[in-house]
Amino acid sequence: MPVQFEAFCSGGLVPGWSLMVQGQTNSKDDEFEINFLSESGDIAFHFKPRFSNATLVCNSFQTSHWGEEEVFNVFPLELKEPFEIEIFSDSEYFHVFIQENKVAQYEHRHKPLASINKVQVLNDLRFPLVELSKKRLYRSAL
Repeated sequence: MPVQFEAFCSGGLVPGWSLMVQGQTNSKDDEFEINFLSESGDIAFHFKPRFSNATLVCNSFQTSHWGEEEVFNVFPLELKEPFEIEIFSDSEYFHVFIQENKVAQYEHRHKPLASINKVQVLNDLRFPLVELSKKRLYRSAL
């Protein structure tokens, strides 16, 4: 798939970085993926909605091998309908939200987090909005 968006961040993308993607698919073949990559080229976090079987897939590609897929059967995406996906990272997890509802949580498999310095969105279609931003992390008072 061609790269539609790519951003680099010196110092690493996590924790506190958020990726917002807005788009719309036209057919079940309009698959796309989002990858957070490390300096070494490993994929620290791979997110791919699969319209063909209505699942969300998360994984990591490290030292030339894919890890065990984590498959989520919650699939709030609909063909030909606009969507908004946000992927937010804290010190332990990538959190995936679709239409502001949390649909997946993926534990960091790649360490150190500071070495995750690139994000890519791959797709044959154009997305009207792709935004990478830094959010403030809040700690709850106990």
